[in-house]
Amino acid sequence: MGSGACARLIYAREKIVSHPEFILNNAARVTIDALMETQGYRSFFASSRLTFVITLFVLLGFGLGIRLFGLTDLPLDFHPTRQLLSALKARGMYYQTAPNIPDWQRQMSLQQWKTKAEVEPEVFERIVAFTYRFTGEELWVARVYSSLFWIIGGVFLFLLVRDLISTDGAVIATAYYLFFPYAVIASRSFQPDPLMVMLIVTFWWAVNRWADLTPGPSPERRGESWVFALLAGLVGGLAIFIKFYAAFFVIGGALGVLLGKFSLRELVRKPQVWAMAVLGILPAAGYLFYGIVLRGFLSQQFSGRFIPALLLSPLNYVQWATKANMAAGGLMIMVGLLSPFFVRERRARFLIYGLWIAYILFGLFFDYHIATHDYYHLPFIPIVAVSLAPVADWFMSQLASLTPRRWMKIAAYAILSYGLFATLWDVRNQMKSVDYRPEAAMWAQIGDLLGRGSGVVALTQDYGSRLAYWGWSNPAIWPNSGDIDYHDVRGATFDFKRTFDDLTKNKRYFLVTDFVELNHQPDLKDQLAAYAVFQQGDGYIIYDLTRLAGK
Repeated sequence: MGSGACARLIYAREKIVSHPEFILNNAARVTIDALMETQGYRSFFASSRLTFVITLFVLLGFGLGIRLFGLTDLPLDFHPTRQLLSALKARGMYYQTAPNIPDWQRQMSLQQWKTKAEVEPEVFERIVAFTYRFTGEELWVARVYSSLFWIIGGVFLFLLVRDLISTDGAVIATAYYLFFPYAVIASRSFQPDPLMVMLIVTFWWAVNRWADLTPGPSPERRGESWVFALLAGLVGGLAIFIKFYAAFFVIGGALGVLLGKFSLRELVRKPQVWAMAVLGILPAAGYLFYGIVLRGFLSQQFSGRFIPALLLSPLNYVQWATKANMAAGGLMIMVGLLSPFFVRERRARFLIYGLWIAYILFGLFFDYHIATHDYYHLPFIPIVAVSLAPVADWFMSQLASLTPRRWMKIAAYAILSYGLFATLWDVRNQMKSVDYRPEAAMWAQIGDLLGRGSGVVALTQDYGSRLAYWGWSNPAIWPNSGDIDYHDVRGATFDFKRTFDDLTKNKRYFLVTDFVELNHQPDLKDQLAAYAVFQQGDGYIIYDLTRLAGK
């Protein structure tokens, strides 16, 4: 029996048990249990209610706990440029109305917020800024929210996979989603992506529940299906509203689930499908109309996302694979790709196909970012998790059959627990290896040396975001080598002399803190050597653009 068929038996068993109006509940349950046993299916985690409860408690509890480790460390452990962008925006929102803020800080925080690019709605930043009213400006607030978003996504991932595959498949898929090392680090970052992933997974679950309830045999069932249709539309629409590219994964998941049960002709005739589609489109469409037509600030934000020449570049696909392996694990991707051979239930198989096709189309459209920005692969983690479930279900069924005695099952459970805790310990050591908190004082010191004006050019980490946040300075940013390469890919030419003259015009200082990057740009290094050093310390050097060296 395929794992999908077993999943349907498990699902039918749970529904029969949970509905007392069925007179033959117990007889039906026994019949289903016997059928599953005759087909050779045994569940490892669901064989005992105590084992099941302990497993869920361990997964969710430790999943949250590891993300809150080092809670007060600075958000510099994962893509600090992106995290500090949200931090600067949240601070500006908070300082706009916060009491007892010096006027110069209020004005500068507002400037730092308003001048930052607004590609997507600032929903998460506003949630954090609102919470600052109760906690004060504490960056760990965002870490708590992101962690909770990811854990909630794990709950709905478990429910989805349990309905489609089995409890065992759901446990393993959720464990991977929660504890893969990259997922742990990335999912606690201050950016909207963890919230987006939570909403995407919740949408998959809701649309699958709708498919289970449709067509409804009774008015009550039809009413329940409308509830899930509206829920799916609202959650999917909110996911796309948070980040527009979520549309690939929302549409891919929806088509996978729906075409796995209905024909296209049946779908277009269902009012609930149209209701889901309208609710999914409206929020993002409204924001695009506001940002492009009414305000105009989104007009330039979508350029450079798709570069046709990269579609023919083998190197770009190698880089894409490298980022995917970093985010999801090459071995896990391989096992996930094998899953169609292990699942026979049509809807589960179509969902997996739909999600993988969505990911591939997403990568082809965002062909530059998919190869250079590993956090663009965050939605890939739940895709791989769902894909792992059929293989995990088969493996755990075999393990359950091979451990018929209690002591054998306890031993197997202990070995599985060892693997989980070994992974957690490695991630914990990675987090503990670097303490970023002392950096705040260094950047504040640099800010004091430079003053509060804007007469600074900087070659620093994170496009000057650390200096802006802790140093209260707004420097002009010298491009790094990656920016220069990006311009070359798009067909532009980087003119060093013109760029240097333009950026340093009416500027007094040139700050360098990224010395690795400076060594990659010998023209800049030679040019700065001609100027006198104003100040230098551990990790930074400030050149005085008004004085030549030796004078």
